[in-house]
Amino acid sequence: MSRQTISQRKLLGVAGLGWMFDAMDVGMLSFIIAALQKDWGLSAKQMGWIGSVNSIGMAAGALLFGLLADRIGRKNVFIITLLLFSIGSGLSALTTTLAAFLVLRFLIGMGLGGELPVASTLVSESVPAHERGKAVVLLESFWAVGWLLSAFISYFVIPTYGWQTALLLATIPALYALYLRWGLPDSPRFTSAHKEKTVWNNIAKVWSSAYRKETFVLWVLWFCVVFSYYGMFLWLPSVMVMKGFSLIKSFEYVLLMTLAQLPGYFSAAWLIERMGRKFVLITYLIGTAVSAYFFGNADSLALLMTSGILLSFFNLGAWGALYAYTPELYPTSVRGTGAGMAAAFGRIGGVLGPLFVGYFVGNGLTVTAIFAVFCLSIFVGVIAVWALGKETKQRELA
Repeated sequence: MSRQTISQRKLLGVAGLGWMFDAMDVGMLSFIIAALQKDWGLSAKQMGWIGSVNSIGMAAGALLFGLLADRIGRKNVFIITLLLFSIGSGLSALTTTLAAFLVLRFLIGMGLGGELPVASTLVSESVPAHERGKAVVLLESFWAVGWLLSAFISYFVIPTYGWQTALLLATIPALYALYLRWGLPDSPRFTSAHKEKTVWNNIAKVWSSAYRKETFVLWVLWFCVVFSYYGMFLWLPSVMVMKGFSLIKSFEYVLLMTLAQLPGYFSAAWLIERMGRKFVLITYLIGTAVSAYFFGNADSLALLMTSGILLSFFNLGAWGALYAYTPELYPTSVRGTGAGMAAAFGRIGGVLGPLFVGYFVGNGLTVTAIFAVFCLSIFVGVIAVWALGKETKQRELA
């Protein structure tokens, strides 16, 4: 086995573990909110603010750290973002007021939002063209591992040892990030690339005539995918309850649906270098929309579970393809900026999706109608990629 192959595997492992810690933190949040409601007597509105502030922080972090990645390097930003959310998690375990917790959740969200596009950019620039798409989708698969880890911690740690202990466990990435500082090389493309004069030059280039179409496609795609994902998946346990299942049964069923994420990622990783980015994005997004339609209309347990499993399979496969596709549409000098801005715009959908569901449930709209809106949102993304998207399979990065 060549040193290059070992190097790529190490890079994927290093970036993937950071990705896993991100998912672990996001996954634990819904359980922590429930524990805080009990300990602090929070209202539904206050509980909603915790999730919203986290998403707003992710949008700010994606924008800020995407811009910084093109100025100070991918590696440095990767370490800073890991430290930010790790230390923020540790400090939030010591809070006794909602106000302090919200401030720290914003900072944690910034770390999370900044780390994801920067890590995918780092891997994308460090892997040969014929393996690049597969590597980034495999990087995304660590998200499912983090979600499963969060379910394990939430189930075994929070009821017995409290939410504070769960948050302290999330500080482990801080030590890991310090260790990375010595061993992780920066992207070879970034170190040798021409740098734009200012941050404003980077932003202007992303929206220049040369890249305007690519930017438009990505912003539409990111918004549609994030809006539908957070709207559907954060509400899955509640939707199960609304369909008549007990809370415990709902968590069991959602865990089974979550397991389907891993084959979704792996199949997308296998297909992306054979069939191309556009094929995988369009196929898996259509699969997501069709599954969402049947999930919203399900009137039996068999149909509910089948459509829920397929929803997880296709949606997370599409996420993997989205992270592979995004960095490939820009040159090295503005790749962090372009990926970060697209992710930041998408995170606005992450704020609006859950709020949309809460508002319409409160106003008596059916689950069928709500999921129909998510189907429509996903098809908007499909049309954008099909009509305007550029294929980047095995194309050398500029």
